[in-house]
Amino acid sequence: MFVVTNREVFPTKTGLNAFGSTPSCSGPLELRLAEAKKSRDRWKIDILPDQVTAAMAAESGLDVSGPEPVYTSRYVAAKLLARINPKLSGGRGKGRNFVLFVHGFNNDLKSALDRAWRFEKTYQVEVLVFSWPANGGGAKGVASYLSDKADAQASVGALGRVLGKLQSIMAEVHATHEQRVEELANRRHPDDDEAWRTFFTEQAEKSCPFTVNLVLHSMGNYLFKKMLETSVFRSAQPIFDNVVLVAADTNTADHAEWVENIAARRRVFVTLNEHDIALAASRLKMGERQKARLGHYVFELNASNASYVNFTDAAHVARSHAYFEGKPTRNPSVKAFFDAAFNGLAAEQALPYDAARNLYQVS
Repeated sequence: MFVVTNREVFPTKTGLNAFGSTPSCSGPLELRLAEAKKSRDRWKIDILPDQVTAAMAAESGLDVSGPEPVYTSRYVAAKLLARINPKLSGGRGKGRNFVLFVHGFNNDLKSALDRAWRFEKTYQVEVLVFSWPANGGGAKGVASYLSDKADAQASVGALGRVLGKLQSIMAEVHATHEQRVEELANRRHPDDDEAWRTFFTEQAEKSCPFTVNLVLHSMGNYLFKKMLETSVFRSAQPIFDNVVLVAADTNTADHAEWVENIAARRRVFVTLNEHDIALAASRLKMGERQKARLGHYVFELNASNASYVNFTDAAHVARSHAYFEGKPTRNPSVKAFFDAAFNGLAAEQALPYDAARNLYQVS
């Protein structure tokens, strides 16, 4: 899988030692790309250069003969597109849907990669990891939590740059497909507007059969919230089919103010577990100053664009903070929800709805 990070990187080091625990020495806006491959329980890390090399161009089919530099984001985009939509590049197979994953508090890179790897295996999606320096600055307890909150705020610009680049790449892909399908529709149905529209829609869906989704876990939601509260990245055009706010370590109070700024083609999901042990600890770390956390408070659920999904007391969930993996997924309802949500579908439709509290309940 591929990783984009604003951590300090060490290209000459091997394995996970290639990533540092602090922001890039060039500043927290600096982004680097890497490819991570897992062999047994070990990660092989290849820190990619800033610009596409001749070998990378030959592997991905990119043209680097022009006078302008071709940056490595193009290489990563070409490789990811070949995996999620193999027919586009002449390959075979049905492909898979795409997830951008933003991890949470006190996650070193191994933890983030292991979790993303489990996503890929469990839900059959292609994951790109955005990793920010969430290691607590070497501190413990409250100091660690506060350090990560500071790093999250410092990483706002980096996440905005990632989303901006993803949006521009997807816009190019869409424009290329749209032009090709329009030309084909013009040849097939030059004088029948209704047949033209039907054909265009069907062919457009066939040429882009994948969904693009954003999954934010724990304090990754705080980072996303801070980005939405600034002008770093604002777009009226949705990039993602689904945006899934899992176990959000942000204030419940006034959350609608930023959640309603999220543009999604299909759904914005907010998942809840009143017994979430990590969010309970998060609140205790700050004492009375820390307000109820969005991911474990089943009241004041008032964002007009959000579907709230309650996992409290669902079988096998217990006090889990990451109930999309491990023991909680023994519950078929839990597994089915996240399978649908991470693959860009309307995952709440099979769940009973509690109108009084404005939430869907996982059994």
